[in-house]
Amino acid sequence: MPITSEQFAAPEASSGDGPINLIGMNRAELTATLETLDEPRFRADQLFKWIYGRGATEFDQMTNLSKTLRAKLADRYVVARPQISQDLASKDGTHKWLLRLDDGNEVECVHIPESDRGTLCVSSQVGCTLNCRFCHTGTQRLVRNLGPAEIVGQIMLARDHLGEWPTVERPSIYERELSNIVMMGMGEPLYNFENVSAALKIVMDDAGIAISRRRITLSTAGVVPLIERCGAELGVNLAVSLHAVRDDLRDEIVPINRKYPIAELLAACRDYPGVRNSRRITFEYVMLRDVNDTDADARELVRLIAGIPSKVNLIPFNPWPGAPYDRSTDERIEAFAEIVRSAGYPSPVRTPRGEDIMAACGQLKSESERPRRSVAG
Repeated sequence: MPITSEQFAAPEASSGDGPINLIGMNRAELTATLETLDEPRFRADQLFKWIYGRGATEFDQMTNLSKTLRAKLADRYVVARPQISQDLASKDGTHKWLLRLDDGNEVECVHIPESDRGTLCVSSQVGCTLNCRFCHTGTQRLVRNLGPAEIVGQIMLARDHLGEWPTVERPSIYERELSNIVMMGMGEPLYNFENVSAALKIVMDDAGIAISRRRITLSTAGVVPLIERCGAELGVNLAVSLHAVRDDLRDEIVPINRKYPIAELLAACRDYPGVRNSRRITFEYVMLRDVNDTDADARELVRLIAGIPSKVNLIPFNPWPGAPYDRSTDERIEAFAEIVRSAGYPSPVRTPRGEDIMAACGQLKSESERPRRSVAG
């Protein structure tokens, strides 16, 4: 029996009895929706472009739809983003939103502006089930998966904030402040693969948000059975949260390693569809002082990834209240990086961004909790 993401995580929230949100629907779903209103199929393409290509928030804005159709849509449907619960701006330009979902749960997403791109870090779950010891999100129990509307909604809300919906001509991707997507927010994307896949297919559609698969990166802690499917169905860039070069240590800091050890994970990386020198796998490696940052660790890392077109992102540990680790020194990080670079692998050291608003890598968390089961008295 094939492995599916439903085996790994809680179900998404139900839509309830209110108006139905059209955000998150693909072309086929929009077509089916319009058929219930006795509208022709071509209206679905028009609706898709208004929602995802122009960012319309009201049906009255959709001027090539008849007034009658707009009224019918407004009576039953909405095009709603998540609500902003908290809006924080960092001194370095990073922007973090705490977003409230329809059921009251909350997630975070982060926009990181850079000179040559603008990257949005998107969440896929409320909480996380992996409990990686260096990650603040891992201290929050998994509450549930996000649905396609809640994933795509983060991107649409960020584009609202940046004012990047086109009117007459779509700006070049190179001119946008939101040009890249990383599925590196709260949660493990491959444990919610069905919904993540549905959302990213909408994001990549040329008639809509139109962000190329080459500008989308999905990060996984190592859900080995779903890595090949991710590459085959989505073809996005893969980032792997490695963080250790020995199974005993990785068992401790990335507990999923107990189920899918390093050898199995790297075999899946070697087989990832489309991997080549022009499309490398990124190995993420958080630098923990006196834990995983020795020269011997660096040399073993080089040995492990030999033959895999890849680069290594070294991430200075970003502290959070109660964290069990310290950040490696700058000197130790640079010495580690030089060993990796000397072996022929690009090894950039990530500059921490948004630390003053707890928006840096590994710092995201919300207060949402899974409801406790009542106990019969």
